[in-house]
Amino acid sequence: MEFELWWLLGIPVFFGLGWVAARVDIRQLVSESRTLPRAYFKGLNFLLNEQPDKAIDAFIEIVRMDTETADMHFALGNLFRRRGETERAIRVHQNLLSRPDLPQEQKEHAQYELGMDYLKAGLLDRAEETFTAMVSGQYAVPARRALLEIFQREKEWPRAIEAAIGLQESGAGARQKEIAQFYCELAQDALVHMHPEEALPLLEKSLHADRVNVRATMLSGDAQLAQGDVEGALLTWRRVEQISVPHTALVAQRMMDAYRKVGRPQEGVNLLKSYLEQASSIDLIEVVYKAVLELDGVDAAKQLVSNELRRTPTLLGLDKLLEARLMDAPASLVPELSMVKNLVHGYTQKLARYQCSHCGFKARQFYWQCPGCSRWETYPPRRTEELNVMN
Repeated sequence: MEFELWWLLGIPVFFGLGWVAARVDIRQLVSESRTLPRAYFKGLNFLLNEQPDKAIDAFIEIVRMDTETADMHFALGNLFRRRGETERAIRVHQNLLSRPDLPQEQKEHAQYELGMDYLKAGLLDRAEETFTAMVSGQYAVPARRALLEIFQREKEWPRAIEAAIGLQESGAGARQKEIAQFYCELAQDALVHMHPEEALPLLEKSLHADRVNVRATMLSGDAQLAQGDVEGALLTWRRVEQISVPHTALVAQRMMDAYRKVGRPQEGVNLLKSYLEQASSIDLIEVVYKAVLELDGVDAAKQLVSNELRRTPTLLGLDKLLEARLMDAPASLVPELSMVKNLVHGYTQKLARYQCSHCGFKARQFYWQCPGCSRWETYPPRRTEELNVMN
């Protein structure tokens, strides 16, 4: 019992010691804050109030008063870069690097920031040189990311593949989708220059990196077709359905043309109709509509579009239905139908866009890499109006 009483008596003592220690820490904090120039707090306040111009003026004042303040140099350089004043940002970070007394850690930081300045300014050669020298230090991962961005901008796909593999091996996350797309870029270039025999091995590497890569599957069929293997191309393109039914709209015209070549157009129409039942798409309707019109006539084409419009009501579908109705409309109705068709068509041109799911960038054509944010595979294979109807 005496032992417990002893501890109860000691509690106030421990409390008192903690209070004294806290007072000492507070005094030290207040003392250190007084050594900071007033311009520092002014600049911080401007930043918090989203007034970067005034913040820059305040930080410039600090740098003038104390040229040894490395942190202020970093803050000032980053502010310049964010404002697009890359020349001033470069000068700030070069000034830091020229100091012989700069600690190694801050030196590497300044080197990385300088590389980012060069990248923002579009000085890709200088940026590449800077980041290449940093692939083994504390900034190795962000430097490799920057190099990957540079190689993509310059369309140096073999080096982009190497950089992406390096990032994976450094533990910075999987890059299989990007690697697959880089091989697709090389294969696409080979196909453009009529070298399908070079494209196929590259596409095999792409599919090895990403087995469900739609683009690699489509291009593999293109390469087979370029070599005269139409049946092989059809079998390959049909694999797109197994990966993603909505993406069949992107390969539908290729397939219909190939089925015509082998003399089985009706088989092609029936297959594309089955895709349409699984995933309605205005681009797929366009291909099937033309094929049905050619094989089965105007009435069958009108019925097809009418059924799809009931299932998925969109202005894009209405535009296509009006086009079909005009083909055999009575002469007295043609002027009115044409007027309505032109009005609807003019409006649908604004809706017939693909939209990046990451940054929202809209485009008339489908992209594998978004022109806005440079992300890969961020475009759904449907137009914006169709996506809105589905949601």
